[in-house]
Amino acid sequence: MSTRQDSDSADPLIESRDQLAAPMAAGEKPEARWRIGTEHEKLVYSQKDHHAPSYDEPGGIHDLLMAMREFGWEPIEERGPNGQTNVIAMKGVDGAISLEPAGQFELSGAPLENLHETCAESGRHVMQVKTIGARTGTGFLGLGMWPDKTREELPIMPKGRYDIMLRHMPRVGTMGLDMMLRTCTIQVNLDYSSEADMVKKFRVSLALQPLATALFANSPFTEGKPNGFLSYRSHIWSDTDPARTGMLPFVFEEGFGYERYVDYMLDVPMYFVYRDGKYIDAAGQSFRDFMAGKLPALPGELPTESDWVDHLSTAFPEVRLKSFLEMRGADGGPTSRICALPALWVGLLYDQTALDAAWDLVKDWSMEGREALRSAVPKLGLDAPLPNGGTLKDIAPEVLAIARAGLRARKRLNAVGDDETGYLGPLDDIVASGKVPAQRLLDLYHGEWGGDLSRVYEQAF
Repeated sequence: MSTRQDSDSADPLIESRDQLAAPMAAGEKPEARWRIGTEHEKLVYSQKDHHAPSYDEPGGIHDLLMAMREFGWEPIEERGPNGQTNVIAMKGVDGAISLEPAGQFELSGAPLENLHETCAESGRHVMQVKTIGARTGTGFLGLGMWPDKTREELPIMPKGRYDIMLRHMPRVGTMGLDMMLRTCTIQVNLDYSSEADMVKKFRVSLALQPLATALFANSPFTEGKPNGFLSYRSHIWSDTDPARTGMLPFVFEEGFGYERYVDYMLDVPMYFVYRDGKYIDAAGQSFRDFMAGKLPALPGELPTESDWVDHLSTAFPEVRLKSFLEMRGADGGPTSRICALPALWVGLLYDQTALDAAWDLVKDWSMEGREALRSAVPKLGLDAPLPNGGTLKDIAPEVLAIARAGLRARKRLNAVGDDETGYLGPLDDIVASGKVPAQRLLDLYHGEWGGDLSRVYEQAF
């Protein structure tokens, strides 16, 4: 989740609705300036006894963050409710290292030109955290969800927005705390050239997001045993907060664009307002009221442009629009799969011929069928039924072929002349075998591991 930093510049007030679409319109870029921003989270554990380290304990999350200074990272601090200052993230040339609510370590990578740079960035980050972890007795696990921890066994990070969200989540769904405390994801942020380009990319990526969920499904265990799902992380989103999650049917309606997304975001209840280095609880309150100077949390005040940008980060649909499009359907995974997710979406969305072919594949699906596919995929993975017959297994090879052609057409070569298509390799293996990562873990659990789930730590990041 986003890490807010104070700004020294004046923050303009929002005085008209016209300003609300500005961040999205400002994201428009010519193709030559399109970039790839990859985010990946991992679970942090003690190698000694597999517990999840707290923020303050020796060798814990604070110490891990501060140790990253060795590699040029600089601390980002936040003032807590009692006036204490906590390091809650790090910034550097490779983006930012931030903390999810229970200490999940996230790299929010820099915007990069090609997948070769993306993989180099991920490789540097993995090397760095493993170097620090070896000294502190800390390991990292690439899964979509904690396989063996209850909520009560997990620490809470001292980050102001999380305190508000943790109080609010149980009011609006049964699994919001699981989302915050127990899950991990890989995501990629991609650009668009115009409103029309954004619309087409949004529709294609939203329709095909269940395929990404299936290919990266990697959360089949809960509290020490199989949970009956392949992506329990994806299932958790089904009852986290219906006001800010889901497949967004309006994206496929005629006339969709920035203004319609603004309408959606105005209907998403607020979480907080950030003032003077502190988060003010506005959970459940209305941004429309805020614009009228009637926000209960700050009566008489009008929102600033930063307040709106903050609010845009508090919706969690399968694909999210800010000043870029964010692909949100994949479980966390090991190093070998970090580059595969951006490879899939860059191949599909960053070449016009590939984008058109992908849209042709999904444009006739009904909204009811899209919703049914999204609902089925957490349990069934690639066996989830398609809206027009067949299963995801039937279209997966074609989608990968489209993505491969898109990557080949980009002609982004590394120093030895390789294009970007090789990064699809892990997904080719999954489709060829017919088994998603979770099914392979279940095979190990029921076979070689003999039901001993502690063996999952052998799959360390």
